[in-house]
Amino acid sequence: MTVDYAELARTVAALTEGETDPVALMATLACEIHHADARFDWTGFYRVTEPGLLKIGPYQGGHGCLTIPFDRGVCGAAARTGEVQIVDDVEAFPGHIACSSSTRSEIVLPVHDGAGRLIAVLDIDSDRPAAFGPDDAAGLGAILAETFGRF
Repeated sequence: MTVDYAELARTVAALTEGETDPVALMATLACEIHHADARFDWTGFYRVTEPGLLKIGPYQGGHGCLTIPFDRGVCGAAARTGEVQIVDDVEAFPGHIACSSSTRSEIVLPVHDGAGRLIAVLDIDSDRPAAFGPDDAAGLGAILAETFGRF
């Protein structure tokens, strides 16, 4: 199953219309994105709660790490650099944090508010190697910009 990101974007827009609470938005997106594709084994947000630190936010799947410093792991790299991280093999990523032993590949996108401030990262793990590509980054990035860029 491949995600139809245009359809997913329409669904998310309809579900979140008028909502401005970031946690409510994250909860809705985590649910909708997680169930949109069988590749998505864990889908969730890590929120910026203080300088240099991410804390787990709304997610779908098994337990995640509770905190992740900006200087560790794939999520930390996305937060630190402001760039999408696509990791085909998590075992080959220096400093990867193994929150789940089933994770084989990962995509992490920075989440910015309308003022351009980093408020979170969206982390999606897969139990399949090389599960993510540029189409996922573009589709997910557009949904995040539309959802969180309005406040």
